[in-house]
Amino acid sequence: MKTLKNLCLDELADMYYAENHLIKALAKLAKAATHDELREAFESHLVETEGHIKKLETVFLSFGEPARSKKCEAIVGLLKEGDEIASENKSSPTINAALIFGAQKVEHYEIASYGGLREWAEELGNHQAAELLQEILDEEKAADEKLTEVARQCCNKSARNGSSDAEDPNAGHSGRSRGIRPGRAKVKA
Repeated sequence: MKTLKNLCLDELADMYYAENHLIKALAKLAKAATHDELREAFESHLVETEGHIKKLETVFLSFGEPARSKKCEAIVGLLKEGDEIASENKSSPTINAALIFGAQKVEHYEIASYGGLREWAEELGNHQAAELLQEILDEEKAADEKLTEVARQCCNKSARNGSSDAEDPNAGHSGRSRGIRPGRAKVKA
C-alpha cells in the first residue's frame, strides 16, 4: 500500500529529473534570447536551478532516502513544446515573447509541484523539507514574476510592433515607468 511519504518521494524524484533537465534548457533559452535583460534572467535562474538540485538532494536526505530521479513526462512535454515555439519564432521579433511564454509554462508547473510537495512535507512533519521546498517555491515565483516584468517592459511590445528589441526605442522601458498610460501620449503644456 502506498503512503503519503511514498507519493511525496515519487513526486520529488519527478522534480529532481525536471530540475536536472532544466539546466540544459535554461542555457539554450539564454543563448536564444536577443534581449539582454531576458538573457540575464535566464542565466540567473540557471544558477538558482543548480541550487534547487542541491536543495532537493537535501530534502531526500531529510526523509532518510538518497536522491533519485524519475522521468517527468510533464517537463519532457513542456520542454518539447518550448523548443517548437522557439524554433517557429527564431529570427523573428516574436522570439523573446515566445521564449518567455514557454518558460512561464514551466515555471507554473514548478510552482504547482513545489506548492504541493511543501504541503505534503508539512503533513508528514518534515519541517526541514517543507522549509527547503518553500525556498524553491519562492524562487520559482520570483522567476515567473521577473519574466512577466521583462515581457511587459519590452518583449511583448517588440513582438506586437514587429521590431527586434534592438530596433525598438521603447525596448526595456515601460510607458508606465515614464508616467505614460497605455494608449495616451504625453502632452507638454
